Amino acid sequence: MAKTKITYTVQFIQDQISNKSLIVGARLPSVRQLATQLNYSISTVVEAYARLVAEGILESRKGSGYYVLGKIEPTLNTETPIQYQREIDPLWISRQSLEANKDTLKPGCGWLPSHWMPEQTIRKALKQAAKSERIFLTDYSKPNGHNELRQYIARKKELYNLKINLNQILITDSATQSIDLIFRNVLKAGDVILIDDPCYFNFRALIQAHGLKAVAIPFTEHGPDLAIFEQALNLQPKIYLTNSAIHNPTGAIVSLQTIYQISKLAEKFNFLIIEDDIFADFETTSAPRYAALTGFKQVIQIGSFTKTLSAAVRCGYIISEVQRIDALIDLRIATNFSHSHLNAEIIYQALIDSSYPKYLDGLKKHLLKTMNDTIRKLAELEIHPWIIPTAGIFLWCKLPDGIHATDLSKLCLKYDVILAPGNSFSQAENAGQFMRFNVAQCIDQKVFDVLALALSALKNIEIGKEDD
Repeated sequence: MAKTKITYTVQFIQDQISNKSLIVGARLPSVRQLATQLNYSISTVVEAYARLVAEGILESRKGSGYYVLGKIEPTLNTETPIQYQREIDPLWISRQSLEANKDTLKPGCGWLPSHWMPEQTIRKALKQAAKSERIFLTDYSKPNGHNELRQYIARKKELYNLKINLNQILITDSATQSIDLIFRNVLKAGDVILIDDPCYFNFRALIQAHGLKAVAIPFTEHGPDLAIFEQALNLQPKIYLTNSAIHNPTGAIVSLQTIYQISKLAEKFNFLIIEDDIFADFETTSAPRYAALTGFKQVIQIGSFTKTLSAAVRCGYIISEVQRIDALIDLRIATNFSHSHLNAEIIYQALIDSSYPKYLDGLKKHLLKTMNDTIRKLAELEIHPWIIPTAGIFLWCKLPDGIHATDLSKLCLKYDVILAPGNSFSQAENAGQFMRFNVAQCIDQKVFDVLALALSALKNIEIGKEDD
């Protein structure tokens, strides 16, 4: 991004301090003098001086001018080297992906490449939000959160035959915060919770952080294995946590019959279903939802706008019965007081912009092509999808015989390619034979070149062991 006149002025002064043209205690030119020297406006120089005062580089002496307070110390490089040998745990993928430099490829992460995101829509929304009423810029939000955003969510849910009162919706700062609030409200350490196997790795991390007992139910191409699910109810679980619509990591869609059976069990055995609807905007056709079939007596639905709009402007939501939402509001006030009202306003302005639906249409077409390309290129490496998803960004793939996902991930990481090994999503015995690929992050041929190189190296190691 091009420098503004203000940032240029700030840099000009910092350079003069660094090269000793201005020493500690030296008086700077007056605002008018520097403005004339640089051919900038007086207001530009005033703002530059003010920023340097705020940073502790200059001090303002009333009636005297601006003085150098201290020299600029060089920034220390505190970046931690990548830990290639770190144990593959539920947070391994997130840590590696978030800490990666801009040249690192991330086919294992769970988000779109930044250049795929609707940057101009967000920039426009930022400008609109800046013009909002003072309350959005300075005050705490109302307990339920941004009113217009809740109205937007309620209208969107009508597409799934859900009629929702606005008081049933709570705006949060993210889907992860939503789950954390629900866990705090409903569960205590030692309680049993059902999850899919495999499931989103951060579900497992949250469960571990809350000291809960997770029971993993094998996930089939139609949803959780019903026979094993029913057996697990003898453990008296309080919650079943799952993805609705597009499942993470498999990309599967739960059948209507399975949703019906699970919903009946929830009612009979009195456990809650938390359905994470975070991938809704990737759908090409609407999949069945637990909430649509059974209502919100046994279901809590959560979501966010991170995947298709912005991960930088965090905003999520919870939908449930009014009484449960009230309890969650009390807990949110006690632990976090409020949510980011400004973030919610930015998200709302982006969602109602005419460019957003067009962006989504183009995104879905782009993903379909990328999905097919990725499947073809992985097949050349003897890596095949468990199922072929109808939409979304994920492929859950079986690796070639004799290749373990952990070994492959650590080797590829040395070549700046971050993968998502199956044992981050599952504790099943065969989890190490699987890998989750984000097709949107597989557009660079280097991903497949590094995979080919790493697979060849690992196969040679296996052959060497056999020869021994």
